[in-house]
Amino acid sequence: MRELRDFSLDPSDLTYRQRLVLAYAGGLVSVVLVFTGLYYWGMAALEGRPRSPFQAFNTVIEVMTTTGFGADSPWQTPLMNLFVAGMQVSGVAIGFVTLRVLVIPLFERTPMNLDDRLSVKNDHVVVAEYRRDSEVLLDELEALDVDYVLVESDEEEAKRLSDDGYQAINGDPEDREDLERASIGKANVLITDAGDRTASVVLTALELNEELRVVSFTASTRRKAALAEVGVDRSVAPHALIGQRLAEKATTPVSVGERASDEVAIREILVRRDSPLHGVRVRESPVANHPELTLVAGWFDGELRMPPSPEDRLTPNTVLVVAGPADGIDDLTGEIAGVQHSRVREHSRVVVAGLGEGGAAAVDALPEDVSVTTVDESPEADPDVVGDATEPETLEAADVDDATALVVTVNDDATALLTTAMARSLSADVEVLVRVTDTEKGSAAFRAGADYVLSVQRVSARLVAAEVHGERVMDPVGQIRLVRADAAPFVGETVASASDPETGWTVVAVVHDGEVNTTQSATIEAGDEVFVAGSDSAVRKFEQAVD
Repeated sequence: MRELRDFSLDPSDLTYRQRLVLAYAGGLVSVVLVFTGLYYWGMAALEGRPRSPFQAFNTVIEVMTTTGFGADSPWQTPLMNLFVAGMQVSGVAIGFVTLRVLVIPLFERTPMNLDDRLSVKNDHVVVAEYRRDSEVLLDELEALDVDYVLVESDEEEAKRLSDDGYQAINGDPEDREDLERASIGKANVLITDAGDRTASVVLTALELNEELRVVSFTASTRRKAALAEVGVDRSVAPHALIGQRLAEKATTPVSVGERASDEVAIREILVRRDSPLHGVRVRESPVANHPELTLVAGWFDGELRMPPSPEDRLTPNTVLVVAGPADGIDDLTGEIAGVQHSRVREHSRVVVAGLGEGGAAAVDALPEDVSVTTVDESPEADPDVVGDATEPETLEAADVDDATALVVTVNDDATALLTTAMARSLSADVEVLVRVTDTEKGSAAFRAGADYVLSVQRVSARLVAAEVHGERVMDPVGQIRLVRADAAPFVGETVASASDPETGWTVVAVVHDGEVNTTQSATIEAGDEVFVAGSDSAVRKFEQAVD
């Protein structure tokens, strides 16, 4: 209809498509008129059965559309039969051209209502804008079987996601009607990543559903208080969180609470990029088969699995959380991590490249007894070394070859990859921990020489998935607790068999006559105590179960 409204008789004002449609229509009319004239002449001169012009026209239309031949068939002369057969073939060809020129473009130009593709929604999640890799987030929600609707302001992006099978519509999340199209009134959770428009989106949504739980992404932790004022229940700054995680990974991998024991240590073992264990299943790894060690949890590409499945495969970036005697863990670290030394590496001097939100969070998270050297291009950030981290002179000025760890939190992935490669060329021993934005850049970071990589997109999606799934938003450190409890419920079982993988808590040791025994085959007897490790929620379930 728009083409008709915009149609102009002036040829200079016609669009290419309009000229194409006019040429096609003129050609079609000409072909039909020529066929009609030839058929009119052929029936009289060749067949001896004259027809009126209108009868000839009707027969031509029937033949070209392959709907029949009317009362004129069969024809007696060979020439007329060939002529009629030619009309049939031309009719089929014209039909295909009609589809391509008129019908298909007509449907392509017809606005598609993406709402029609949505399933019935209730108790679902509304994602009001998501300025990261939407597929990563939506795949996480679908993996958890969480129903959702994504409200995307970019029409082409919304259509692309909908065509790929995602529950996405095009709309403005600040508009009440567009939020109502996403059934905001029946939703449980609102996820918003709308930048400066976040407050407006949240306030509009809460007007339509006061019971919504609101999770918001923010570029800066300084906005958290303001977002709380407008109704945001949980605000997350991914860059800061990842910077904090990288710093903690480099220094204090695991915190196990005040009730931990000197006899039972819990430590993280990083599977480095050059480890010989890449691709090995957890059940086939040395830690799973160690007689005195227990695999409590594992970080797989930023996701904490507690405990990991025996079928999970070790890859670069895997971090195994192991419980047992400290000496036993130290002896195993070299084999798991793929390094020559077997002692747990303690970082005493860390270089932080990039002093944005993530770099500042990394510096704040480092312990006071760790020497920190900061690098940034901008003097306004007040770094120890001002310069481009991709230049060897800058990293040399920061003494990266004398550092034990390098935390890379620069602004873009290309710079992060080049910084990683440059640092690796200057020092083979420094442990490089990198933040990337694009999930797909993780493998490239490992090839460049990184030992540990976290993706903003992947971690952000996991944050949302954990929140929607009813878990505490991912706090990488402090999730594992170690408690000592009465072993009465486990009498007759072994350390290995007493655990409950379904709830996430793991028995890591038994205390018999005051002696701590971490051997997996050790039998639990009456009067013994056990050490149990797990997340806060898992340990609470354990305490409730054995109370």
